[in-house]
Amino acid sequence: MDHNEANLIRLAQTGDREAFGLLVEEHQRYVYNLALRVVGSQQDAEDLAQEAFVRAWLAIPNFRAEARFRTWIFRIVTNLCYNRLPSLRRELSELGEDILVDVPDDRAPNLDGLAGLEAHERRALLQREIDALPESYRLLVVLRYQQDLAYDEIARVVSLPLGTVKTGLFRAKQRLRQALLEHDSQEVLAWTA
Repeated sequence: MDHNEANLIRLAQTGDREAFGLLVEEHQRYVYNLALRVVGSQQDAEDLAQEAFVRAWLAIPNFRAEARFRTWIFRIVTNLCYNRLPSLRRELSELGEDILVDVPDDRAPNLDGLAGLEAHERRALLQREIDALPESYRLLVVLRYQQDLAYDEIARVVSLPLGTVKTGLFRAKQRLRQALLEHDSQEVLAWTA
């Protein structure tokens, strides 16, 4: 946690609404995106994000900074998602005891011509496949590869053992790889037909 964020947290803990507002501004996009990726509805994601920040405001006096603020607010959002999607918690608990990254367009490499189009199509395909994952896998993938949380942070956010998080991410990546391989095979068949 940087010193500025730590200072904002201390101020917010004393009731400083402006300091908390700055924390909201810093994290609102990430909170909304996480909720959207899990619930799939813009309206529900907006509601969940707003409720998460209301709960964070009410609970910030008790925030002990044992985890990063982002990890803490993601935990709040995840709990709200559990409430909205009761099957999510069950799916996560059933998971049991290299990297595909969705690069946002503004951070994508600048490629020209056909290669750029293919890279964009590949990202779009990957995004569709992530969206098609079961909610539990989708949540883990979003936290790891789109929100850039470490495995131990994800374990804290979803209240699961570290091994379960690793297993879930491994299985999610297997599904994504398989879907991409099937897509590539279909394209090859289309070109040879």
